[in-house]
Amino acid sequence: MKSMLERENMPSHIAIIMDGNRRWAKSHGLDPKQGHKEGAKTLEKIVRYAKTIGIKYITVYAFSTENWKRTADEVGALMLLLQNYLEEYSKRADTENIKINVLGDITRLSESMQKSINKCMERTKENTGIIFNIALNYGGRAEIVNAVKKIAKQVKEGKIQCEEIDENTISENLYTKGQPDPDLLIRTSGELRTSNFLPWQIVYSEFVFVEKHWPDFSEEDLIRAIEEYQKRNRKFGGK
Repeated sequence: MKSMLERENMPSHIAIIMDGNRRWAKSHGLDPKQGHKEGAKTLEKIVRYAKTIGIKYITVYAFSTENWKRTADEVGALMLLLQNYLEEYSKRADTENIKINVLGDITRLSESMQKSINKCMERTKENTGIIFNIALNYGGRAEIVNAVKKIAKQVKEGKIQCEEIDENTISENLYTKGQPDPDLLIRTSGELRTSNFLPWQIVYSEFVFVEKHWPDFSEEDLIRAIEEYQKRNRKFGGK
């Protein structure tokens, strides 16, 4: 199906809200943990395929700051799955020339989880293929607050003047520093909201909402989302 895409109009950066793992599990009579496991398999498949069709950046919402409100059992199982995923997948990602970044406040995570994250990023940091951002303990408003604090510190230290602060100053102090904003945001499971995901970065992104739960999302679904994106006339705030 990739031959149907307009090569000159490919999104450089795709962001994905991977929604529906638990609902998928419930619909199949399975434990929520199994839904997350199937979702992890889908994620690896989609990142690999995105790389083959020329996507340069992909950012996924793996665990939000709001997800701590779930039951301790589910949070613990999800954290264990994420840690195992990072440790195992980083080996395959390295051989596939995929660079992994983790975006978010990792200081709240366990020491072993932080160690796995740092090891994963260190292992793949020299890779030049697709950049795979995993938003982990991420909250969009918290990211902006953190950026403001960093800028305030720079002002206090005399490194920047208040009059010099502009949109680029904010962007350069976000977790996604140095990366282009997402061109396309995909959310699965039929939900029509952004859930505190990349609020600064997606102001001009095109949104595509997919009814399927994340574990059922396929390469063909990704192609269809990109085709929909390519039909849009991006205005970037203009008329």
